[in-house]
Amino acid sequence: MADLFEKIKENRGELGKWSKVAHGYFAFPKLEGEINNKMFFRGKEVLQWSLNNYLGLANHPDVRKVDEEASKEWGLAYPMGARMMSGNTNYHEQLEEELAEFESKEAAILLNFGYQGMTSAIDALVDRNDVVVYDAESHACILDGLRLHLGKRLVYQHNDMESLEKMLYKAEKIAEKTKGAILVITEGVFGMSGNEGALKDIIALKAKVPFRLFVDDAHGFGTMGPTGAGTGEKQGCQDGVDIYFGTFAKAMASIGGFIASTEDIIDYLRYNMRSQVYAKSLPMPLVVGNLKRLDILKNSPEIREKLWTIANALQKGLKENGFNLGTTSTQVTPVILSGNIPEATNLTVDLRENYGLFCSIVLYPIVPKGVLMLRLIPTAMHTLEDVEYTINTFKEVQAKLKNGEYQSEMVASF
Repeated sequence: MADLFEKIKENRGELGKWSKVAHGYFAFPKLEGEINNKMFFRGKEVLQWSLNNYLGLANHPDVRKVDEEASKEWGLAYPMGARMMSGNTNYHEQLEEELAEFESKEAAILLNFGYQGMTSAIDALVDRNDVVVYDAESHACILDGLRLHLGKRLVYQHNDMESLEKMLYKAEKIAEKTKGAILVITEGVFGMSGNEGALKDIIALKAKVPFRLFVDDAHGFGTMGPTGAGTGEKQGCQDGVDIYFGTFAKAMASIGGFIASTEDIIDYLRYNMRSQVYAKSLPMPLVVGNLKRLDILKNSPEIREKLWTIANALQKGLKENGFNLGTTSTQVTPVILSGNIPEATNLTVDLRENYGLFCSIVLYPIVPKGVLMLRLIPTAMHTLEDVEYTINTFKEVQAKLKNGEYQSEMVASF
């Protein structure tokens, strides 16, 4: 019989096996100073493209003022207890009502954390008789929710409607036997590739097989569509999205999330979603702060326009210089290069130490072996000068990569 600690020591996982050389630099780095386009990394100022502060609300003066005042008035403890027992307030309900209205749904429920809430919602919505059909590139929170599902789950190829239709027919046969239902899960904006979920095409398949659609729009909420209501709004099919998920952690630069749907579904989730029933209520400063963030999001379209000005300029410039951005059609900007892990780390060190540019590096197992992805997150905080500098910098490091200057048998030291 194995000892648990020895077993873990011998198998650190695909990412964990690099912890000794990666920790504090490539993994768990510390960006310090005011949240802005330029911050400090290991004592040096860097131009950062790694924070999902899409609309620049993290340090918006009105937001900071409300956050400070709410913290002074309420503290972080109030309200105490889970919402069902003793942690409900008028402000929590007001935020839910405003979110539901914004998303053109009947009702909404707040979530303490987006990841936790998405996982728990899947567990609550389906039982062992139901079938879940999901996109192959779904986020980890969806996959973890599916692990809790005791019934059948079928995966379709990413954004492939022919594959989805085949899976729906399989799901229909299973559901007919179990007397269950079908839930399709996808994302509005896929956070790594930056492409949009084919929501309109998915919804059209309801005419062939009856199902309900659950959309994780973490990266689309606040950024996509004429008003920022998300990818469903942008594609003109929000009515066909049966259950809509959004997070406060990206466009709103806060903590928490929400689900919006019909009154019946939200009422059911209030009483059956274990992560909310058995968890302490979202602290009041966060609720009041999120009300202010939502107000700015709805009534200051110029900040969303600034985000897209930066995103479009960045992507246009990179494409014109021959960079592969994959299939992105959103603000998420993946720059896809070829190389091994030592090359990737040498390149990253060069970017950070010699060019003062900080962006996230994505490697296997998140992307295929032999691929290294530099993931850029444009925001309303960035400037066109930042864009120009970044494009010129990437041209230089790409030339070095092609010339073999980053080749090494060892992971770069720092």
